Amino acid sequence: MMKKEERQAIIERVIVQNRIGTQEELIKILKDRGIKATQATISRDIRELHITKKADNTGQVRYVVYKHQPADQSERLYKSIRDNVSRVDQVQFMLIVHTIARNANGLGAVIDDYQIPHVLGTLAGYDTLVLICDSVESASQVGSMIKQHMKNA
Repeated sequence: MMKKEERQAIIERVIVQNRIGTQEELIKILKDRGIKATQATISRDIRELHITKKADNTGQVRYVVYKHQPADQSERLYKSIRDNVSRVDQVQFMLIVHTIARNANGLGAVIDDYQIPHVLGTLAGYDTLVLICDSVESASQVGSMIKQHMKNA
């Protein structure tokens, strides 16, 4: 049985060398290389390796590995907000974060990794990210932080 570290190194290499858009595509390539792994295992590996989906220069959404992320995790969060967020709206204890097309998922992954206090979870779509906070006051505070780091703020 292959060690987790070996499998993850291969996954990282496959994603860097190929245009992979789905976990099914990744699982097939791994299987072709003799590596058997379940969808749940691949999903965990993707999360641990900080792999997310992002539109490439052709507009195709594919997995990318964040190798050159800022050393400071808060700077990574602020850069992601600056690069992706166009508007933030508050609806009671939730924030509706509007992003540039195809980047809500990537921003959601960064926010999940950062574990912002009082943010209980995120839901990402095509260009919208919903942050669920533990109170109206928390949503207001998190919304203010996001607005502070937006490009047009």
